[in-house]
Amino acid sequence: MPRVYLSLGSNINPVEHLRAAIRELQRYFGELIISTVYESEAIGFEGDNFYNLVVGFDTDSSVSEIAAGLREIEDQQGRDRTQPRFSARTLDLDLLLYGDAVIQQDGISLPRDEISKNAFVLLPLAEVAPDFKHPLLGQTMSVLWNTFDHNKQRLWPIELKWEPE
Repeated sequence: MPRVYLSLGSNINPVEHLRAAIRELQRYFGELIISTVYESEAIGFEGDNFYNLVVGFDTDSSVSEIAAGLREIEDQQGRDRTQPRFSARTLDLDLLLYGDAVIQQDGISLPRDEISKNAFVLLPLAEVAPDFKHPLLGQTMSVLWNTFDHNKQRLWPIELKWEPE
């Protein structure tokens, strides 16, 4: 059963939408490994700060089943897909890793490119999976984070409590 990692982000009522996403992900996939939540400035557009985190879980679901579930959760939270790629959003759920699989299918590319490009993805991923080796780069997430240019993107931890169902 592969370990899957997802990136979650929001900058429109982020506490509300991230809490709802965590509840739905637990309902879909069971127990989650949840990183610290990090706040960061919007990248690629002027807008409110984002809250971001990474979750992990083990699943028998296929990549396409996971992607469909993520899209459904985003839609439940009012995700507007007519907006430009770099814009404010209620919820953004991205599949980062599906075990150590390298996949190009149905518009899905794994491992996701953003892992090594964005601090708001890499730091929480390195927190929950420090020893996991990037399937293409061959380095662990902690090594990738330690060699990342930390001045490139500002982010800081925030305290956000998850409420059990």
